[in-house]
Amino acid sequence: MWVCGALCRTRAPAQLGQRLLPESRRRRPASASFSASAEPSRVRALVYGHHGDPAKVVELKNLELAAVGGSDVHVKMLAAPINPSDINMIQGNYGLLPQLPAVGGNEGVGQVVAVGSGVTGVKPGDWVIPANPGLGTWRTEAVFGEEELITVPSDIPLQSAATLGVNPCTAYRMLVDFERLRPGDSIIQNASNSGVGQAVIQIAAARGLRTINVLRDRPDLQKLTDRLKNLGANHVVTEEELRKPEMKSFFKDVPQPRLALNCVGGKSSTELLRHLAPGGTMVTYGGMAKQPVIASVSQLIFKDLKLRGFWLSQWKKDHSPGADSGEDCRERQPSKENKLWNQPAWAQILLPPSLAVGSAEPSFGTSDQFKELILTLCDLIRRGQLTAPACSEVPLQDYLCALEASTQPFVSSKQILTM
Repeated sequence: MWVCGALCRTRAPAQLGQRLLPESRRRRPASASFSASAEPSRVRALVYGHHGDPAKVVELKNLELAAVGGSDVHVKMLAAPINPSDINMIQGNYGLLPQLPAVGGNEGVGQVVAVGSGVTGVKPGDWVIPANPGLGTWRTEAVFGEEELITVPSDIPLQSAATLGVNPCTAYRMLVDFERLRPGDSIIQNASNSGVGQAVIQIAAARGLRTINVLRDRPDLQKLTDRLKNLGANHVVTEEELRKPEMKSFFKDVPQPRLALNCVGGKSSTELLRHLAPGGTMVTYGGMAKQPVIASVSQLIFKDLKLRGFWLSQWKKDHSPGADSGEDCRERQPSKENKLWNQPAWAQILLPPSLAVGSAEPSFGTSDQFKELILTLCDLIRRGQLTAPACSEVPLQDYLCALEASTQPFVSSKQILTM
């Protein structure tokens, strides 16, 4: 179920808000040359035609699957999570937005069913994940270009594979790229129960780093605290406790953190800055509170604190082939080389072309660094040092329940759509 990047290799409407035709009114695509052939079949996909409340704008629709071209890969989706960025895209509040209609989902894992005659990097039976966001993973199956996929080992848990390409990658890069941390050093983070937060705890533990994990107060606080400590968290404190004077004595026994990871903003980020060691860095990768990050002049002058931001999409662009062009991924247009299936004339009017290349994410190449990152994380998974976040598997047809749960406060379980 992967579309935003290729509405089942369809062309999609240039006009916003126009609906996809129901499957019963579709004509079969024109015949194309392919080696591992398959008759066009029905695909179920979660499609939205305009931005808004996900529960109101997302619909389960029937689409047609394309024939497999020479450089194409037919993939059956196995599982795809609902991430905050997916919700933000549907709401229209994200750094990259697809032309509409679009299929939701930027992450997931699928199994290769068939490959074209020119495909050399994957084979039937392999597990694959998106090389970049924007493929539209909330669907049962799709045909993709080989370059849009990365193989992952099938001996890791399904939930780990489905949630591998976004949160653990973000966690790893933030831990490695901003401060030279040594075993025994401390980091502090808010939103510690998020997917990124749980990955940070585990990757930091594997690297010998101590974590101070900040949570909002909640009814099941002790249960959540125990779960995070089981993942390897050294210290868990609430936002309220972090503001108390007693934290001064806490940092007599615990090294002041040199790195802070902020996913909240507002007062929470201010408190992270207050406890950073002189010369430390706070990296912002989210803004759950929808409030600005505020740093005092004294923190910048007398403590020489550094404020940075991280966005995995930009990191991929910066490390992709041809990255020295100076082109910013937020301005880049989808590549015209992405292959679309041959659509009849009516479909070329109904479905915007950018959907087939994943207009929610520019179509830059997959870097060796990203592939190496994925392999590094898979090694951690195999060694039992990195597990998937707490998850709830939800059948695709029950997507409304999953979407609702994903937008509720204090829900620590990531919703994963299963096909």
